[in-house]
Amino acid sequence: MKDKFYSYIQQLQDSITSGLEKIDGKAKFREDLWEREEGGGGRTRVIENGAVFEKGGVNISAVHGPLPPAMQQYFKVGEVDFFACGLSLVLHPVNPMVPTVHANWRYFEMYDKTGNVIDQWFGGGQDLTPYYLFEEDATHFHQICKRACDAHDPQFYARFKKQCDEYFWNSHRNEARGIGGLFFDYCKASEQRNIEQWYDFVTTVGNSFLEAYVPIVERRKNLNYSTENRNWQEIRRGRYVEFNLVHDKGTLFGLKTNGRIESILMSLPPHVQWVYDHQPAPGSKEEDLLKVLKNPKNWVE
Repeated sequence: MKDKFYSYIQQLQDSITSGLEKIDGKAKFREDLWEREEGGGGRTRVIENGAVFEKGGVNISAVHGPLPPAMQQYFKVGEVDFFACGLSLVLHPVNPMVPTVHANWRYFEMYDKTGNVIDQWFGGGQDLTPYYLFEEDATHFHQICKRACDAHDPQFYARFKKQCDEYFWNSHRNEARGIGGLFFDYCKASEQRNIEQWYDFVTTVGNSFLEAYVPIVERRKNLNYSTENRNWQEIRRGRYVEFNLVHDKGTLFGLKTNGRIESILMSLPPHVQWVYDHQPAPGSKEEDLLKVLKNPKNWVE
């Protein structure tokens, strides 16, 4: 399974980066191959200063070795070995009318000291972080997420949408990071679903990503925007940074397993503002966004 999924994310990285380069029309992804001293490595691809994307990364990695003590405590296990692979992407557009997007699809195995697999699971999801709310964009993104889920289980979308709203929550701000999507973790073999069926589900979601995001980019990338719009985008990017550094489990895992810092922090935007006690004007488009972030809504009937 680990070889099968790693082969899949290699191909998915190629299709996503080539699709995004076509949309941008100016910048190309720079590839950076790296190795992890304890075992494994990855292929980082970063795009910067494009016509559409100010900064973004589409990264894959496969790392292995002894599970570090901090993660042993986290998973409540003893001395075991692990293998983890996944694709993680974040895209920060230039135009504030285009939303930031994040996605991740990953697979994890743990072994005893004789090499037997003692646990394995999939995780991942995809979520949207707009700066200005266009309801048709939110609906489109969630419809594609729901369609991918419905192909495998009619209960998946409601469950994983709820988990997304709960996970990407800046509790210290009492607001969501964005308008959500899907989030799932610890997808393990059970009586209801074997590991191959989980693979089929996760790859269906991964294959849906470009269809979920590209039409939104195409609709919004050429809209006019002001300096005030850009300032709001950078203030909201600050909230994005806060979540990734304070709450995100993926960031924690990378830091605790001696991951590659440049790849782990690739998700951080290049231009951000923290304005003291900033409050949007009553009745403004900016306030409209905050209302939704304070009270996540259902975008698909």
